Amino acid sequence: MVTAGAASFRWILQLHKDVPKAARFYKEGLDFSINVCTLRWAELESGPLKLALMHSSSEIAVQKGYSSLLSFTVTDINNTVTKLMALGAEMDGPIKYEVHGKVAALRCIDGHMLGLYEPA
Repeated sequence: MVTAGAASFRWILQLHKDVPKAARFYKEGLDFSINVCTLRWAELESGPLKLALMHSSSEIAVQKGYSSLLSFTVTDINNTVTKLMALGAEMDGPIKYEVHGKVAALRCIDGHMLGLYEPA
């Protein structure tokens, strides 16, 4: 329930050069459901998380910077990294083995950062 004056979370929005390719990346790499996908717009879902992808041909708008970071808990970090790299992701450093579990950072196909965490 949203009270008067309260904001409610709608979705995370990322800009991508190729929306269908980005939607496939999240669907096949992280098992997102695709609710809508056109050349210019996509809406995806994973549990309570809603991700919107919007087309942008601007190199300024789609930078290889830290424009957004999506973090995911996974059951098998090695398998997930392998799938995402096959779909065009690039590792941003090695997988780290921490006391609490494994962590990895990747850049998706348009440079957005993805964090992966596999609990110990």
